[in-house]
Amino acid sequence: MVVIIGFQLYDVARRTYGMSISQAAFQLGLLGFAQFVPLFLLTPVAGVVADRFDRRRVAAIAMLIDTGIAVIMALATRADALTLPLIFALAAAHGMGRVFIGPSISAITPNIIPTPLLPKGIALSSIAMQIGTIGGPALAGLLFAQSPQLPYWSAALLLLVGIFGLLRIRPLPALASNRAVHPLRQMKDGFAYVASERFLLGCVTLDLFAVLLGGATALLPVYARDILHVGAQGLGQMRAAPALGASLVALIFAVRPLASNVGAKMLWAVAAYGAATIGFGLSRNYALSLAMLAALGAADMVSVYIRSSLIQLRTPDDRRGRVSSISGLAISASNELGEMESGVAAALFTAPGAVVFGGVAAILITAIYAFAFPEIRRARSFSAVSETMP
Repeated sequence: MVVIIGFQLYDVARRTYGMSISQAAFQLGLLGFAQFVPLFLLTPVAGVVADRFDRRRVAAIAMLIDTGIAVIMALATRADALTLPLIFALAAAHGMGRVFIGPSISAITPNIIPTPLLPKGIALSSIAMQIGTIGGPALAGLLFAQSPQLPYWSAALLLLVGIFGLLRIRPLPALASNRAVHPLRQMKDGFAYVASERFLLGCVTLDLFAVLLGGATALLPVYARDILHVGAQGLGQMRAAPALGASLVALIFAVRPLASNVGAKMLWAVAAYGAATIGFGLSRNYALSLAMLAALGAADMVSVYIRSSLIQLRTPDDRRGRVSSISGLAISASNELGEMESGVAAALFTAPGAVVFGGVAAILITAIYAFAFPEIRRARSFSAVSETMP
């Protein structure tokens, strides 16, 4: 759904509003910003909600918001009534729903998987996510070619299936201790805990700055329509390529989890992510572009797998919702604000220039963090981290 929304926004800006490539690319940046604003405003609330209420129900209600967005986009597409204000409003609603889905679902995992198996559980969860991330964009491109509203009806149906599956998990009552504390105090405590734990602070902010500057996915509609000339189907394949690389890595980790020097490997993975981003930005060959995107996704999966495991193992259960929401804010800021940064950079330097700049910046950020947060570099194994949890 999100892939097609981006493609349609770029197409509407070019076709209906008569914008240039640079102007339409800037609209893609604004699309990311529209999603980020509700994420920024509601993240503290979402973390407290995830720690005070049944996390399954919180996530299910939030997913219903996305279902409604899919239905509205399907109807507007069928009626040829898409406008930039409508797309931006629905993007903001999507951001509002996502802010509650992330911390609720991520905080469920440690409740249903024993601590020694948590890294494998995160890998399996990542595989499930990547299957959808691979199949979704590729299928969306094919469905869009048949009928532009079909991707949205399919998304609505699959979201309902996801809600049903989520509610089949056994009830997860909120911790009584969290109900005794005022919500505003809980928000403050969540941010204070992350700020006081340099290890967590480094893990959370590394992704924020690296992906904020190094993200290339926001500009994929530009590459699909005006650089590689592969259309909506090609866009779906390009959006699926990073997920394909990521899923292969997640499958390896599910069978054989990382056991040593996890912190250093996370740093090297972020640097590799930047290098693959540069390769994609310079490529004008479709097959090579797909390969670079797959390599980008594989490197990102290594970083996500290690970072998610370290954060979950380092955080006490009564704070996982709030810490997950803060981590989610950093991820969303890196993605959505990264889209904004990409749009602005593309308007100033062209889309390829913006992508290459971002890849170089991601490598520089990794080098800075290797020395600014030696705790990350020195993390040897997941078990060593869990044993130091307060």
